[in-house]
Amino acid sequence: MVDLAIGVIIGGAFGKIVTSLVDDIIMPLMGLLLGGIDFTRLELKAGTAVVKYGAFIQNVVDFLIIAFSIFLLVRSINRIKKKEDVSEPAPSKEEILLTEIRDLIKENNQH
Repeated sequence: MVDLAIGVIIGGAFGKIVTSLVDDIIMPLMGLLLGGIDFTRLELKAGTAVVKYGAFIQNVVDFLIIAFSIFLLVRSINRIKKKEDVSEPAPSKEEILLTEIRDLIKENNQH
């Protein structure tokens, strides 16, 4: 339960960092590359309704960055776990006993 609480707290803080990255660095650079477009102000007016598709684009970029970051984190954790699992396990009691029997049979056959 504590792990879950820690995950939620870190996830919230990570979300704020990614939102700041997208809002303050990535989207202004994309706007500059696309001719000075401010994505947060992109909207369509249909009668009295206002569709703010620029904010949607910004949220999609937020999501993609968070998803990619989590993907990289999980992938690196899985690689670390695989390296730990590569070591051979200690032989079981049966394997030790069978090895001793094999060695005794070899000794008897040599005499």
